Amino acid sequence: MGIELRTPLNQDEWENYYDLRYRVLREPLGKERDSERNDGDATGEHFALYEDGILKAIARLDECEAGISQARFVAVESGQQGKGLGKKMMMATEIRAKEKGSSKMILHARDYAVDFYLNLGYKVIEPSYKLFDVLQHFLMEKEL
Repeated sequence: MGIELRTPLNQDEWENYYDLRYRVLREPLGKERDSERNDGDATGEHFALYEDGILKAIARLDECEAGISQARFVAVESGQQGKGLGKKMMMATEIRAKEKGSSKMILHARDYAVDFYLNLGYKVIEPSYKLFDVLQHFLMEKEL
């Protein structure tokens, strides 16, 4: 079966998508269910990476302004990091951003993920915000 990268197709896949987002990005911070969702979910482009039919990684691509896209909610299933799945996810979002006419990708990386993005060619621009006043994020960008 291998790896398949696409948007979730049905209600069960969407529930798994948001569940992974919650478990990886919000639950470790003690946040409640549904904190993993926001208004941008209605307009963003969603990516889900399945390996042998099992959801392993997710991301959302937003258009910020003309020529600039933003990767958001990038998450890899616990225990699956270090296998290249996050890199595949980011490559897919970058390709799609270029197809949509973007020449730059931005993102706000959690402090522990900065090195991952540096290895993908992103540059740190500046500290951006502290999520829930706890987790420092850094604005990063990459020319596409």
